[in-house]
Amino acid sequence: MNPSIASPRHVLTILAVSDLERASRFYREAFDWSIQVDVLVYVEFETPQGLRFGVYQREAFAMNTGQAPMEVPSGSLSGTEIYFHCPDLPEAISRIEAAGARKLSDLAPRGWGDEAAYYADPEGNVLVLARPL
Repeated sequence: MNPSIASPRHVLTILAVSDLERASRFYREAFDWSIQVDVLVYVEFETPQGLRFGVYQREAFAMNTGQAPMEVPSGSLSGTEIYFHCPDLPEAISRIEAAGARKLSDLAPRGWGDEAAYYADPEGNVLVLARPL
């Protein structure tokens, strides 16, 4: 079996959000990705690697899934972690902090061979900014 035919290819990550304007502003300021879709209930970005990343208003998200995802209480974390390797880690940390990310753990060497810092976006999703040691 040819794995390129049989294996799914990751092309898009979508996060359900309670405040679409706040979430889209955060990701625009934190990462400066280009916006590909901007409609009333959904904003989609394209990353420099060609992957897409969307934020979808929680109730509208339910139109596709049949039920709305649980809202993450303020100050809590979702079960989602998005891990980024950053060529300029200090700049990436500066941008995400300026955009309003909540720091969860300082930049530190990690046992798997990366130096990484952990943050939460305004919706409680965990974002990791890292680089190989």
